[in-house]
Amino acid sequence: MRIPFLSMFLTSPFEGLLEHAEKVKECAWAFQEAIECYISPKCETFEELRTKVATYESEADTIKRGIRGHLPIGTLMPVSKFQLFRYIREQDGVLDAVEACLNWISVYQEPGLPSQLQKDFLLLVDAVIEPIEELREMVAQARLYFKNYNEQQRAKVKEIINNLHQQEHNVDQMEFSLKSKIFNMELDAVSIFHLVRLVEIVGSIADHAENAGDMMRAMIAK
Repeated sequence: MRIPFLSMFLTSPFEGLLEHAEKVKECAWAFQEAIECYISPKCETFEELRTKVATYESEADTIKRGIRGHLPIGTLMPVSKFQLFRYIREQDGVLDAVEACLNWISVYQEPGLPSQLQKDFLLLVDAVIEPIEELREMVAQARLYFKNYNEQQRAKVKEIINNLHQQEHNVDQMEFSLKSKIFNMELDAVSIFHLVRLVEIVGSIADHAENAGDMMRAMIAK
């Protein structure tokens, strides 16, 4: 029989995971705003938004270190520390990919995005925001599950994980379509490389969200 998770800690690690997930969600909104600014010909706040994202990422790192540093040694846990750390790494990977995307934009001096790609690129960004928002809800539901081990709660977590897989699949298809368009445009080699890599980095955001879901599935498995 499993021991209720919160009875083993003064503060559950899932409290920290939830706080971290909320910070990831905040970062996603700033990221989306930065991308919209980047595409706009009148964008004047991209660097400000990029700095905002970097600040959120730093704050999330502090939360991550707090989780890792306050796990009690030798205490029995319903999930292994390996699983917990793997989960944190993937959830944090979402932030790293978001920051990497804005940094990649920043290092290339050519402003904006070709008009033929703007609509599809914004749709791709919208598509990766969805799984980021699901992460926060998944952690919240898992936190409740580890309080009482209610099977209905577990089913809710699994449903969210399945959603993450479907969302990542949708992102993969959109990424492939967008890269095909880029390769068929009359652009110089440097621009093609920059745009294709940009699309790949955006797509990797959903990859990390899906991987976090896989780690959560392992944690709630019987």
